[in-house]
Amino acid sequence: MTPIQMADVGIILPELFLAVSAMGLLMLGVFGRGRDTARTIAWGAVLVLAITAVMVMGMGGEVRVAMNGQFRTDGFTVFMKVLALLGAAAALVLSIDYFERAKIARFEYPVLVVLATLGMMLMISANSLMALYVGLELQSLALYVCASFHRDDVRSTEAGLKYFVLGALSSGMLLYGASLVYGFTGATGFDAIAAALHHGGENHGDGAHTLPSVGVVVGLVFVIAGLAFKVSAVPFHMWTPDVYEGAPTPVTALFAAAPKIAAIALFVRVLAGPFEHLVAQWQQVIVLVSIASMALGAFAAISQSSMKRLLAYSSIGHMGYALVGLAAGSQAGVTGIALYMALYLPMTAATFGILLCLRIDGQPVDRISDLAGLSRTRPGLAAALAVAMFSMAGIPPLAGFFGKLYVFLAAIEAGLTTLAVLGVLASVVGAYYYLRIIKLMYFDEPTVQFEAGQSTAVVAVISLSTAVTVLFIAMPSALIGPARLAAATLFGG
Repeated sequence: MTPIQMADVGIILPELFLAVSAMGLLMLGVFGRGRDTARTIAWGAVLVLAITAVMVMGMGGEVRVAMNGQFRTDGFTVFMKVLALLGAAAALVLSIDYFERAKIARFEYPVLVVLATLGMMLMISANSLMALYVGLELQSLALYVCASFHRDDVRSTEAGLKYFVLGALSSGMLLYGASLVYGFTGATGFDAIAAALHHGGENHGDGAHTLPSVGVVVGLVFVIAGLAFKVSAVPFHMWTPDVYEGAPTPVTALFAAAPKIAAIALFVRVLAGPFEHLVAQWQQVIVLVSIASMALGAFAAISQSSMKRLLAYSSIGHMGYALVGLAAGSQAGVTGIALYMALYLPMTAATFGILLCLRIDGQPVDRISDLAGLSRTRPGLAAALAVAMFSMAGIPPLAGFFGKLYVFLAAIEAGLTTLAVLGVLASVVGAYYYLRIIKLMYFDEPTVQFEAGQSTAVVAVISLSTAVTVLFIAMPSALIGPARLAAATLFGG
């Protein structure tokens, strides 16, 4: 094995900084004796994530590889890493006040979030099947603990156990698929796999292409299954409602934001990279998964009485919309995915921030019926939640509309008109349960009394997220331009 070169250190510097910072925060927590140690380390973790985001943006969009070709950085990785870092930082900010009120504030949680974020960054930059798996497991192992962090709560421990068991199953499927791909191509690096598959599908002059090995296609299906679990796409979604409901609300906010961004980015890297030449094989699988996810997200959420379970099915639907862009298999489709995830983040952060501000008996509101008459008791929070719900429903001129617009246009350009039409229909059905929440807040009488007092930091997250959602139409190029540049790096642009 060749030693690590200094050039490699420069390329992986943000990840190295995050790893060293995690160990430093861990030592600070172990030896810290103050009563505010957990709060100090939490804010320190937020600072570390912010510094890492600045370092990532300083890397630029140039394509560079490190660690013997297993690690890659380019415009796409920079864009998605910044989103994942922002999502993790926002979730940490939302957790500080909640954990202190629930008397479960411990310094281990922010350290786990930093380590999970490190895994996300490795996932996004993975350039081989081995690097992919290492990043995926680093993220997953930390998140398993986060899900059951409230260890004295039965629902939280149950959520962690379910997530662990099903996550181990999905990891096994992914590893089996990776072993098949390696066995039939003789390579684990993305570039080498792409070269092997390109040679196998080479045009021999008569207009025909050699079909890829059946073993490779089967392996690819298993890899897709493993990745679909991480984005909670149907039919690998079964863990999502239970884990979302059982985990502490700030942990649910983390699950809904940063890991989804990293997993979607990895999905794009794998299918648009080494398996780009097998688009005819994987496109039909992604189309079916996308349709099923949009349909389940639209219909299953209608009957929910728990806000967190509703948001779980909503996230399944949103991942289905994002996969519409992936199914297109084009640069426009990847642009739509990048933009969709960038706009999905503030909507999610605002929604969970509002739930954390609305407390009954010390716990964040969970029953949808408790939101009745919110506009009379908390008009500011009601307005922010209405903006988030309208945006998630895809109502113009809010940001969520443009996210769906770009992925649907990409699908139409790729000839997947039926998929785009089904996506629009699912969005119409899904609008029902978003509008039902708005109706409860503005037209029903209040039924509960919420506790007074709101964390300034949480209110800041809500305000900033709402501003991005509302004002995106005023400066769309601020996100659309970087999203296009990010997609271009994957297609040689």
